[in-house]
Amino acid sequence: MSDRVFIRGLRVDTVIGVYGWERTVRQTLVLDLELAADIASPAATDDVDGALDYDAVCQRLRRYGAESEWQLVETFAEGAATLLREEFAVPWLRLRLAKPGAVAGADDVGVIIERGARP
Repeated sequence: MSDRVFIRGLRVDTVIGVYGWERTVRQTLVLDLELAADIASPAATDDVDGALDYDAVCQRLRRYGAESEWQLVETFAEGAATLLREEFAVPWLRLRLAKPGAVAGADDVGVIIERGARP
Protein backbone atom coordinates (compact mmCIF):
# COMPACT_ATOMS: atom_id res chain seq x y z
CA MET A 1 0.00 0.00 0.00
CA SER A 2 1.53 3.30 -1.05
CA ASP A 3 -1.53 5.48 -0.47
CA ARG A 4 -1.30 8.20 2.13
CA VAL A 5 -3.65 10.58 3.87
CA PHE A 6 -2.05 13.89 4.81
CA ILE A 7 -2.86 16.53 7.38
CA ARG A 8 -0.91 19.78 7.27
CA GLY A 9 -0.71 22.61 9.76
CA LEU A 10 -2.68 20.97 12.56
CA ARG A 11 -2.42 23.19 15.62
CA VAL A 12 -2.33 21.44 18.98
CA ASP A 13 -2.21 23.39 22.24
CA THR A 14 -0.29 21.82 25.12
CA VAL A 15 2.06 22.48 28.01
CA ILE A 16 5.54 21.80 26.68
CA GLY A 17 9.05 22.99 27.46
CA VAL A 18 11.88 22.84 29.94
CA TYR A 19 11.81 26.38 31.28
CA GLY A 20 9.73 27.27 34.32
CA TRP A 21 7.57 29.79 32.46
CA GLU A 22 6.78 27.14 29.83
CA ARG A 23 5.28 24.90 32.52
CA THR A 24 2.66 27.57 33.31
CA VAL A 25 1.30 28.33 29.81
CA ARG A 26 -0.16 26.46 26.89
CA GLN A 27 1.84 26.67 23.67
CA THR A 28 0.84 25.76 20.15
CA LEU A 29 2.59 22.99 18.27
CA VAL A 30 2.08 22.60 14.52
CA LEU A 31 1.90 19.09 13.09
CA ASP A 32 2.17 17.83 9.53
CA LEU A 33 1.27 14.17 9.07
CA GLU A 34 1.43 11.56 6.35
CA LEU A 35 -0.47 8.39 7.26
CA ALA A 36 -0.39 5.19 5.21
CA ALA A 37 -3.96 4.18 4.41
CA ASP A 38 -5.85 2.00 1.96
CA ILE A 39 -7.52 4.59 -0.21
CA ALA A 40 -8.51 2.29 -3.09
CA SER A 41 -11.10 0.27 -1.16
CA PRO A 42 -13.18 3.15 0.21
CA ALA A 43 -12.78 5.04 -3.08
CA ALA A 44 -14.24 2.08 -5.00
CA THR A 45 -17.35 1.98 -2.81
CA ASP A 46 -17.55 5.66 -1.81
CA ASP A 47 -18.06 4.36 1.73
CA VAL A 48 -16.78 6.65 4.46
CA ASP A 49 -16.75 3.78 6.98
CA GLY A 50 -13.76 2.21 5.23
CA ALA A 51 -11.72 5.41 5.06
CA LEU A 52 -9.23 6.76 7.57
CA ASP A 53 -11.18 9.42 9.48
CA TYR A 54 -8.83 12.40 9.39
CA ASP A 55 -11.22 14.51 11.46
CA ALA A 56 -11.10 11.88 14.23
CA VAL A 57 -7.30 11.83 13.95
CA CYS A 58 -7.17 15.62 14.41
CA GLN A 59 -9.58 15.58 17.34
CA ARG A 60 -7.63 12.79 19.04
CA LEU A 61 -4.32 14.64 18.67
CA ARG A 62 -5.84 17.83 20.09
CA ARG A 63 -7.19 15.84 23.04
CA TYR A 64 -3.77 14.20 23.49
CA GLY A 65 -2.19 17.66 23.70
CA ALA A 66 -4.81 18.93 26.13
CA GLU A 67 -4.52 15.95 28.49
CA SER A 68 -0.78 15.85 29.13
CA GLU A 69 2.39 17.87 29.67
CA TRP A 70 5.86 17.30 28.25
CA GLN A 71 9.29 18.81 28.44
CA LEU A 72 10.47 17.66 25.00
CA VAL A 73 8.89 17.85 21.56
CA GLU A 74 10.52 14.45 20.96
CA THR A 75 8.38 12.93 23.71
CA PHE A 76 5.19 14.44 22.30
CA ALA A 77 6.06 13.20 18.79
CA GLU A 78 6.76 9.64 19.97
CA GLY A 79 3.55 9.49 21.98
CA ALA A 80 1.48 10.89 19.13
CA ALA A 81 2.96 8.39 16.67
CA THR A 82 2.26 5.49 19.02
CA LEU A 83 -1.34 6.47 19.62
CA LEU A 84 -2.02 6.96 15.90
CA ARG A 85 -0.55 3.58 15.02
CA GLU A 86 -2.46 1.83 17.79
CA GLU A 87 -5.82 3.62 17.81
CA PHE A 88 -6.18 4.14 14.06
CA ALA A 89 -4.33 1.03 12.82
CA VAL A 90 -1.91 3.16 10.81
CA PRO A 91 0.91 0.87 9.62
CA TRP A 92 3.31 3.73 8.77
CA LEU A 93 3.42 7.45 9.43
CA ARG A 94 5.62 10.46 9.02
CA LEU A 95 5.12 13.21 11.59
CA ARG A 96 6.66 16.67 11.48
CA LEU A 97 6.25 18.60 14.71
CA ALA A 98 7.16 22.28 14.88
CA LYS A 99 7.32 24.51 17.94
CA PRO A 100 6.99 28.07 16.61
CA GLY A 101 8.97 30.78 18.38
CA ALA A 102 11.04 28.35 20.45
CA VAL A 103 14.36 29.82 19.32
CA ALA A 104 15.02 33.51 18.68
CA GLY A 105 15.74 34.19 15.04
CA ALA A 106 14.06 31.00 13.79
CA ASP A 107 10.48 30.59 12.62
CA ASP A 108 10.22 27.26 14.40
CA VAL A 109 12.14 24.21 15.54
CA GLY A 110 11.05 20.62 15.92
CA VAL A 111 11.42 17.03 14.84
CA ILE A 112 10.45 14.78 11.97
CA ILE A 113 9.90 11.10 12.70
CA GLU A 114 8.80 8.08 10.71
CA ARG A 115 7.38 5.01 12.42
CA GLY A 116 6.25 1.66 11.07
CA ALA A 117 6.98 -0.21 7.88
CA ARG A 118 7.34 2.32 5.05
CA PRO A 119 5.03 1.58 2.14
